[in-house]
Order: sequence, then C-alpha cells, then structure tokens
Amino acid sequence: MTPTPSTRSEAVLDAATEDFAQQIADQVESFLLALQAIARDEAGARAISLLLLEVSQLLLAGARLGAQADFTPEEEYQPDVGPDPDLDLMRERLARLLESVDTYVVNFDAYAPELVEELLSDDLAAIAAEVAIGLRHYRAGNVSEALWWWQFSYVSSWGNTASGVLRALQSIVTHDRLDAEQIDEDDQLAAADEMLGGTEDTAR
Repeated sequence: MTPTPSTRSEAVLDAATEDFAQQIADQVESFLLALQAIARDEAGARAISLLLLEVSQLLLAGARLGAQADFTPEEEYQPDVGPDPDLDLMRERLARLLESVDTYVVNFDAYAPELVEELLSDDLAAIAAEVAIGLRHYRAGNVSEALWWWQFSYVSSWGNTASGVLRALQSIVTHDRLDAEQIDEDDQLAAADEMLGGTEDTAR
C-alpha cells in the first residue's frame, strides 16, 4: 500500500520569511556559480582567495539559518526534485587546481577531538551538492522545504565541513603571507650581515 503524503499546510509564509528564503537562495546560487567558475579557471591565480571569500559568505548564510527557530517542512516526505547534480567534473578540476594543498587535516568536533585527513576538492563538491538540493526545492516553489533542508543540512553536515574548509583556506593564506614576510626578513638580515662583514674585512 502506497503511503499518502501528509496534508499540505494551509499556512502561508509571512513576508519576512519569504524574504529570508530569497536571500539564502541568492547566496547559495552565488556560491554554486562562483565555485563552477573557479574550477574552470585553469590558471587559478586567485583560486584560494576567491574560495576563502565564497566559503565565508556561505557560512554566514548558514549561521543565519542556525540562528532561526526550527523550520518545519509542509510535507512528511521530501518532494522529489529530480536526480542530484553531477559535480564530478567540477570536483576533478578543483583537485587539479588545488593539487599541492588539496589534502588537509581537520578536527570536526572540538569536544571530541579526532584528526581526520580530508580533500578540499571533495569537501567543496559535497557542500555544493547539499546546498544545491535546497535551491532546487526553492526553485520548485517548496520554500518551506528549502528552508528546512538548508537549516537541517547546515547543522548536521555542510556547516561543519565548510568550517573545516575555511580553516584550511585561512591556513594557506596565513602561510603564504607570513612565510613570505619571514623570508624577506631573513634576506634583509643576511644582506645586513654581509654588509657589516664586508665593512669589517675592509677595515682590516
């Protein structure tokens, strides 16, 4: 016997909630488009900086979802919005682009520390796949379902994953900037020592 879906709620979302859903949908769409564009850029000179920006903005949307009261879907069963998007090509391009820094180590639970080795390319593709489900619900007119899915998946999955990715990207930027400054400082000290040494040799 085929289960019948629960009766659709007659409640209409208020204007503030509709506006909030639109803002989250816009941010998710922006993230997905940017991620595809970054993956297609084979040169990738600004890939890390752009990924840092996009993941930060997506996490801001997630934090806003997490701060809301629990959203309730209108139906007991999740409506079918078609097959999941094929993100393998994007993941492979990101893996090539991030080859030297793709592997990183993350601790997913600050209260139960356990270091796990992950791939930035895999995690970015997984985040994209999860938030894309909510966007497809939103575009199909299932706004309550979209909000519920984005909130639930943020708390249970992609929020934690994106936080780990963000820390890895921040670490790359930190090493790039501070290590370069240290090298410059070492070069300057070496040049100063050489000059002082040369002066002493001349004096003798």
